[in-house]
Amino acid sequence: MSGTSTKTGAHRGALIGAVFLMATSAIGPGFITQTTDFTMRLGAAFAFVIVLSVLIDIAVQLNVWRIIGVSGMRAQDLGNKVLPGLGYAMAALVVFGGLVFNVANVSGTSLGLDAMVGLDAKIGGTLSALLAIVIFLSKRAGVAMDRIVVVLGVLMIGLTTYVAIVSDPPVGEAMRQAVLPDQVDFLAVTTLIGGTVGGYITYAGAHRLVDAGVTGPERIVEVSRSSVLSLLVTGVMRAVLFLAVLGVVAAGATLGSANPTAEAFGHAAGDIGVRLFGLIMWAAAITSVVGAAYTSVSFLVTFSAGLERARTWLVVGFIAVSTAVFLVLDQAPTTLLVMAGALNGLILPVGFGVLLWVAARRSDLLGGYRYPRWLLVIGVLAWLLSLYFGVNSLSGIAQLWQ
Repeated sequence: MSGTSTKTGAHRGALIGAVFLMATSAIGPGFITQTTDFTMRLGAAFAFVIVLSVLIDIAVQLNVWRIIGVSGMRAQDLGNKVLPGLGYAMAALVVFGGLVFNVANVSGTSLGLDAMVGLDAKIGGTLSALLAIVIFLSKRAGVAMDRIVVVLGVLMIGLTTYVAIVSDPPVGEAMRQAVLPDQVDFLAVTTLIGGTVGGYITYAGAHRLVDAGVTGPERIVEVSRSSVLSLLVTGVMRAVLFLAVLGVVAAGATLGSANPTAEAFGHAAGDIGVRLFGLIMWAAAITSVVGAAYTSVSFLVTFSAGLERARTWLVVGFIAVSTAVFLVLDQAPTTLLVMAGALNGLILPVGFGVLLWVAARRSDLLGGYRYPRWLLVIGVLAWLLSLYFGVNSLSGIAQLWQ
């Protein structure tokens, strides 16, 4: 009985950890910057964009988590089953995008520590990267990662909610515009979807469940519930950050600095607001460092037993390379970020398309499980949208040659 209880507790911990790993991977430095920028430009109408993007994200993640969860195989392994070599291409895209964006994540940790305690950027980034490495070198790295992303995720939401309350936003107007917006910005929708379920983020939670052994048709209810919860956690963070900035903008403040989020928090809560911004930015960035490293390496380890044995050192190397690039360049290289962002826009329709094909045509990979038609239809509609967004993302690559 004790063994069963321990196993159940471990599975519950893995489910909660997967929820927050996906959510905190999505809530990175770019997430904070994008939310502030769109709130400044759209005002209360941004509420509708948040609601629409969350609904589309849920349609994607319900399918991704269920297909990977039922099959017990990671996305790249399913890709190779569908078409030999496709999984390797998916892995290459995810690892490249994850590595480049992890440079930005390390940079985000340095910005956070600078705002919080005035620490030099290079020292702050290096110390944060070392902390992430220590997490993965611990004897129970999976448990440590699960607990840390949960604690920091709750901390981010709690602190941002405090700032949202003191900024006194027009909540009634935001609720009205969430349903009847004065304007709809589809570029904002595209950006939010790409930043929430694009690239490695799409698979972060589902791959964590595979590693924890929480798979199979008998786990469908838990896996589906976790996939929705992960998006709701992300949506809550987006909403409270939006309200925090909206309160400042609605009060007539002009945010014109290079760091408008810190300026908004300063307007709302004075010097302590800037410190809170620093803590939130650091928490968002360090959890994204962990999520990017863990998920990117999870796309490599199934290709050989040697890579699986070297998993920890691959993660350490991934973080170390990201940090080294940050230290040399002081920031993520703009050209690589544009290319990685454009390729990330293609990862979702390619990888998601493979998973939907498995659901529709390869029940043998799902252990004979009959996939719900209604969920498949919702998934196909979301895939068509992701394909449209992915084609648009190619313009990012074209910019590199102009």
